[in-house]
Amino acid sequence: MSEPFTLYKLIILYMLDKLDFPLTNGQISEFILDKGYTTYFTLQQAISEMVEAGFIREETTHNRTYYHLTDEGTDTIKFFRNNISPAIQHDIDSFLAEKRYELKNEISVKADYYQISSLEYAVRCQIIESDASLIDMTITVPTKEEATTIANNWNKKNQEIYAQIMANLL
Repeated sequence: MSEPFTLYKLIILYMLDKLDFPLTNGQISEFILDKGYTTYFTLQQAISEMVEAGFIREETTHNRTYYHLTDEGTDTIKFFRNNISPAIQHDIDSFLAEKRYELKNEISVKADYYQISSLEYAVRCQIIESDASLIDMTITVPTKEEATTIANNWNKKNQEIYAQIMANLL
């Protein structure tokens, strides 16, 4: 068995290796914290160290951080996979099997905003499925508050909005 801090890193690498899409900080935290493996702060330290070491790559928007497995991370988990006990591997496999659709759906919906001039913000709303955009729309608004509201509402109501757009266009 690995020392605990190394084990937390291996668990994260194992989770990312088992999926064909990135995970958010919240999704990783949900598994590790719910199982009681470690504390939030220790987990964040482990994630930070793996980003710095190049085992995982971070993609950040205004409201989410996504973690992708790098080639170095893939090589590492293949070499050290056996340092994770079969019981923990089973827990991870069960979690991912049970939550796969929910995890992927959460990752498939993206909303981000950025300032385009001193008076305007652009809000980019996307739904991505199998690396292809189902919808990719950018809306310009005058304030940061409106941009934030649109991004938050897109994350909550994207299916309803997408259905309305398709119904009106078809």
